[in-house]
Amino acid sequence: MNIIKKFGLGILITLFLTISANADKIRIGTEGAYPPWNSKDASGKLIGFEVELAWALCRYMERQCEIVEQDWDGMIPALLMRKFDAIMAGMSITAERQKTITFSQGYADEVAQLAVMKGSDLEGMDTPSGINLSLGGSDVKKALKTLTGALAGKTVCVQTATIHQNFLDSGDVGSVNVRTYKTQDEVNLDLTSGRCDAALAAAVAFTDYAEKSGKPVVLVGPTFSGGAFGNGVGVGIRQGGDDAIGQRDAQLLIDFNNAIDQARKNGDISRIATKWFGFDASM
Repeated sequence: MNIIKKFGLGILITLFLTISANADKIRIGTEGAYPPWNSKDASGKLIGFEVELAWALCRYMERQCEIVEQDWDGMIPALLMRKFDAIMAGMSITAERQKTITFSQGYADEVAQLAVMKGSDLEGMDTPSGINLSLGGSDVKKALKTLTGALAGKTVCVQTATIHQNFLDSGDVGSVNVRTYKTQDEVNLDLTSGRCDAALAAAVAFTDYAEKSGKPVVLVGPTFSGGAFGNGVGVGIRQGGDDAIGQRDAQLLIDFNNAIDQARKNGDISRIATKWFGFDASM
């Protein structure tokens, strides 16, 4: 009987330790289909700027982490359902998203730009170079007016549920024929096959694809930031609450912000960004 009791107690202790370890582990959701932000190698292993940065932030937090693959269009619902604890998936910080979740400070900039195939009649658009929609002014108005005329009657392809789709649907560049796709890979394929006149995404997503595929994809028009494009990319976290779980989420926000501060101070974000983007995209 004593042996049985000891054996049972051993099982309970092991179970308790396992539950405690899992409760302390941070599960981070990423898409794995938005290179160079996040993607998979030939063996199916998750790689990319955010994957490497996630591991670095976890080391600063001195926490065990697990990176979970999640389709983009289910990313926020999966976070709210507690499939994971945080999002690192090229997700821009926008006012609309902040109604549902909270964000860490930004860790990288994500400027957006249109891409076309070389030889397109959209090449050579005369627009101001860098447009921050939050600033307004004559340059923004000129760029939007030029794009409205250039994109009239065109089909622009974009990944669904993104800031890029929101911008095209906003009416800022007129009534555009918007075609949406589940992944950026699908956008790239239809752009190169001619089913899109242009596509809109993070500029580095197109340059990365052009370099790896050898396809003559070129960037056109201004780079966009601010406004519908948000204020940089951050870690998405559930909004904290008064209960124990809510307090854990609130503490997680503090921990990520502190880790980002450390990673920025030590040059880790700049180093990792330069490795994956070819330039320093850190904020």
